[in-house]
Amino acid sequence: MINEGLIAKKGSGQSIGGRKPDLYTSTPGNFFVLGIEMDRYQTKMAILDNTFNYAVPTKTLSLDIEKEARPIELLHSLATELIENSKIDKNKLIGIGVSMPGLVDAKQGHNHTFIVATEQLKTLKEELENTFNRPVYIQNDVKCLTSAEKHFGLAKDKNDALLLFLDWGIGLGIIMDGEIRGGRLGFSGEIGHMPFKDEGILCYCGKRGCLETVASGMALAKIVKEGIQSGQHSLLNNLPDSEIDKIEPQVIINAAKRGDQYAIKILGDIGYNVGRAVASTIQLFNPELIILAGRIAQAQEYITIPMQQAINTYCMAQIREDVVIKVSELTNNPILLGLTSNVLNQHLETTN
Repeated sequence: MINEGLIAKKGSGQSIGGRKPDLYTSTPGNFFVLGIEMDRYQTKMAILDNTFNYAVPTKTLSLDIEKEARPIELLHSLATELIENSKIDKNKLIGIGVSMPGLVDAKQGHNHTFIVATEQLKTLKEELENTFNRPVYIQNDVKCLTSAEKHFGLAKDKNDALLLFLDWGIGLGIIMDGEIRGGRLGFSGEIGHMPFKDEGILCYCGKRGCLETVASGMALAKIVKEGIQSGQHSLLNNLPDSEIDKIEPQVIINAAKRGDQYAIKILGDIGYNVGRAVASTIQLFNPELIILAGRIAQAQEYITIPMQQAINTYCMAQIREDVVIKVSELTNNPILLGLTSNVLNQHLETTN
């Protein structure tokens, strides 16, 4: 492998007696992975190499995963353009990773929530592989983010940790005994669809009163829009109607940082609801660390303080005392980082 340029000597390791061991590292540019990160309203694409360096910077495009009529064709068109412009050796492109929200069965290649297979449609994985003519690996976005935290982030040296993804939806990544737990079909961590409010509003999953209906990015946007339309006093009243209809959580967070009491209250309510739900997961999993990530997590203390208050109220003192809550420190598209790690690992498993 050294002669082939696949690995290079990095130095020497610690010795506990005798000769120091040689350390080796993978050399950049041996393989490449096309990463496609899909969320509800936009998609990011990038090409990373085997050392997790960006061979092609991230490109972002608008794509409504629920409403796009021909998503696979659109992805193929945009990805082909990205690959052509990258000038990389296509023979070194070992696979394509796709992260998505929803109930993703990575083993069978299905997403049971978005771009769902029909009698005429093969599995999503097969459709993508036939279209791209490359191995394709699909995975839930929260699982990818949990992988990034486990290998590169705050959970790197932790055996028991939870990753709480607070974005348009809400998801939970679970690390127990040093391993990421997916469950039988890979559906573990669907905390956003736990019953939270009796006779609550209808969730897109078909049930009423799910946590996502009161504590997600979608809920935040809905609550703020209704508040502005009903005459709430807020800096957000100055937004044009077109921006209010598609309001981003960051806009609300920026208003809170400028002292907007309405924005602060709504974020506080979101944080308290999240904390009340998380109290149950703390008692179930007894983690040492909870990592917050996603658009809502950028509110920092505007949600972490009310979240901690709810945990103090609803969780047993002996279990909550040793739990540390931190906002993720990973930057530069960590979902793509975790996705690439998964693709590389699966590629090595299938070729060994």
